[in-house]
Amino acid sequence: MQLTGAQIVIECLKEQGVDTVFGYPGGAILNLYDELYKHKDEIRHVLTSHEQGASHAADGYARCSGKPGVCFATSGPGATNLVTGIATAYMDSIPMVAITCNVGLSLLGKDSFQEIDITGITTPITKHNFIVKDVGDLAVTIRRAFKIAMTGRPGPVLVDIPKDITAGKTDYESVKIEKVGRVENTILEEDIEKAAEMIEKAQKPYVFVGGGATISDASQELAEFVEKVQAPVCDSLMGKGAFDGTKENYTGMLGMHGTKTSNYGVSQCDLLIAIGVRFSDRVFGDAERFASQAKILQLDIDPAEVNKNILVDAKIIGDIKVILQKLNGRIPSCSHSEWLAAIRKMKEDFPLKYEKGVLSGPYVVEKIYEMTQGDAVIVTEVGQHQMWAAQYYKYKEPHRFLTSGGLGTMGYGLGAAIGAQIAKPEKQVINIAGDGCFRMNMNEVATAVRERLPLIQIVMNNHVLGMVHQWQDLFYGKRYSNTIFSDAVDFVKLSEAMGAKAVRVTSQKEFEDAFADALAAKHPYVIECILDSDDMVFPMVAPGTAISEAFDAEDMNERK
Repeated sequence: MQLTGAQIVIECLKEQGVDTVFGYPGGAILNLYDELYKHKDEIRHVLTSHEQGASHAADGYARCSGKPGVCFATSGPGATNLVTGIATAYMDSIPMVAITCNVGLSLLGKDSFQEIDITGITTPITKHNFIVKDVGDLAVTIRRAFKIAMTGRPGPVLVDIPKDITAGKTDYESVKIEKVGRVENTILEEDIEKAAEMIEKAQKPYVFVGGGATISDASQELAEFVEKVQAPVCDSLMGKGAFDGTKENYTGMLGMHGTKTSNYGVSQCDLLIAIGVRFSDRVFGDAERFASQAKILQLDIDPAEVNKNILVDAKIIGDIKVILQKLNGRIPSCSHSEWLAAIRKMKEDFPLKYEKGVLSGPYVVEKIYEMTQGDAVIVTEVGQHQMWAAQYYKYKEPHRFLTSGGLGTMGYGLGAAIGAQIAKPEKQVINIAGDGCFRMNMNEVATAVRERLPLIQIVMNNHVLGMVHQWQDLFYGKRYSNTIFSDAVDFVKLSEAMGAKAVRVTSQKEFEDAFADALAAKHPYVIECILDSDDMVFPMVAPGTAISEAFDAEDMNERK
């Protein structure tokens, strides 16, 4: 049958099982929005306050649901406003399909009104991108975009469609979309053999879990693997929840703001089993001294990650879930009781600590964990509050901690929380922000209100750019250049003006009461927590130093 390009886009989305699109209309994309109007009972459109919010919402939807997130934007500034969200998804391997519409074919390359080469701009931050110049190519291109986004290591794909292509007609035939398979053909028998041999010989193994284990949905296989190897487990920011954070052998995050136990333990182990990690600089500190006593075994779907930042002794390339299934069938049950006892002693000697009795970031996160019984979806912005959310909330399963790990995008959280709440309406979604981050995309409170989403927005307001302020305090001689907010912005009034319930709290009791009220509410709720501007995130590893040199407030006082 003959359909317009706009009709083909909608039909292709339905083929892919897309039920939600996040976006913002404009002139070049009007044909697509007109067709979307006719299918509003099949595809929900969420009108965000800004295109960047749409891209972050699509990202949050994908992280929570495991399905590709979809966002729409018009030409020119509409398309460029997606760039930060696309880059965020690219750095964290999140499947997303961004559909933009451009000026007509005859106007391309002529500096036309609201024209931009969005495929050129996004080439470095997408798995692939397309500009469709023939309506006959449109359906196959959209199908390819979704397949690329979900195949192997996931990531964002952009499809740019000139306006006259959305108006043009061509033959269209629906197809049944096959499920994307797991990458198995790269898993070599000799690699499995070598890995099994290394694991059997190890006396002090340590398992380091990253986002790849979450993306692969390998939690069950990972739990079985850890039980067989009898090893302690640490994780990266992106790996939260892949291994149950309430288990005795879980030691917390690794790296710059990781626990002392994880940092010291990895520095003493004789085998580091890295599962779905990319060895970010925030994890390894000083590359030459990272896990210097250990052999390193890396399991990853992307061969480009092997020996990129840290040299390894062995590797297995493929889907993490399948690799672990194969290893679990190969390795015997091990016993490392002395090593596990030493790690338990470290956990006792080096617990996470903060000042009790005052309203603080760690207290807020611990109270949220207690009052949600660890069953919420936690989303964060980027900064001190992000680290506290990683340290003090125990994540028992994957897809429950959503954060911008690779790009570190301030303003990510609220849009992502909207996407997460729509993906998981039965879950309580909570976005934890600092005052600096909340300023960046707080207009999305209006979106949450319009969509009647029961999400809770926590604003940890310490009146400074907390993490940058902390670095200035520790490494820049207390020269607080442009990190102190001395204005009179009232987040409560702003939130109320956008239709949300909002309160300000200054004590632990006030927070507990407000959070209980927010949990009972069925509408967006903003809680502004007034914190001390001098609070810091500890432990910490100074940039470029070994993770074995992690320090906390007590260490600083002793040095003084």
